[in-house]
Amino acid sequence: MNWLLVDELIKGALKEDIYYEDITTNSIVGHCSQSTVDLISKEDGIIAGTEIFTRVFTLLGSANTELYVNDGDKIYKGQKLGEIYGNTRAILTGERVALNFLQRMSGIATLTDKFVRKLEGTTTKLLDTRKTTPGMRVFEKYAVKVGGGCNHRFGLNDGVLIKDNHIDAAGGIKNAIELLKKNASFVRKIEVEVENLSQLEEALEAKADIIMLDNMDIETLKTAVKIVNRKATTEASGNVTLDSIDEIAKTGVDYISTGVLTHSFKVLDLSIKNLRMLKNNINL
Repeated sequence: MNWLLVDELIKGALKEDIYYEDITTNSIVGHCSQSTVDLISKEDGIIAGTEIFTRVFTLLGSANTELYVNDGDKIYKGQKLGEIYGNTRAILTGERVALNFLQRMSGIATLTDKFVRKLEGTTTKLLDTRKTTPGMRVFEKYAVKVGGGCNHRFGLNDGVLIKDNHIDAAGGIKNAIELLKKNASFVRKIEVEVENLSQLEEALEAKADIIMLDNMDIETLKTAVKIVNRKATTEASGNVTLDSIDEIAKTGVDYISTGVLTHSFKVLDLSIKNLRMLKNNINL
């Protein structure tokens, strides 16, 4: 993970929440007050984002964490996951931002794990997409990996994907691929999104490296995989759910991508509770 970027994003989240001070905390808690508090899971899931959680308090200063779990661990309702200890002001000021990161990332990891389990016994791998929360992509894609999934391209600069509008702009798949081979680095693999078997044939003839089979029904997917016959890597996308992913995998596609992982997840319910004062300084 790029920690320069991570720190910048965490600081931005802290600035958004604090702005210039935490009025409530600073009005009732002394500068030198010390305490400890528990991190507790309120439901079962997969934990992700522990280092980000810890980093929030590190950047605030004067507060530390001792966590009993690592990213990827299965956690359970009622489980004590660790403690935050140190300056009470830092703990209370940072708890919401720290939990926001940890809950969101754990929710994504938990959902990803459910999808990955559906692929057990197949050779198909699960991919995420760029359908992420603005400003949260580095965290959300990391959470997908923690949950057992794989990352598709992180951004527009690190992978070629010719989509429907690119095809229209170029005047066809063949033209789009020829332009890419002419203008982009030869080390880049070329992926093309196709919506029907006619486009598939055109993409194969133009020697695309990866073919995304978009919004095809199961029978069409089966036919498409047979036509490709290992001449390109295949990726199925569109209308992927927990109920449908195993049938899609049985068609023999190499990858299945879905934006559900990062746009339709439920945050994992975690809580910071049971604060205990170690040193109470009422001198504000």
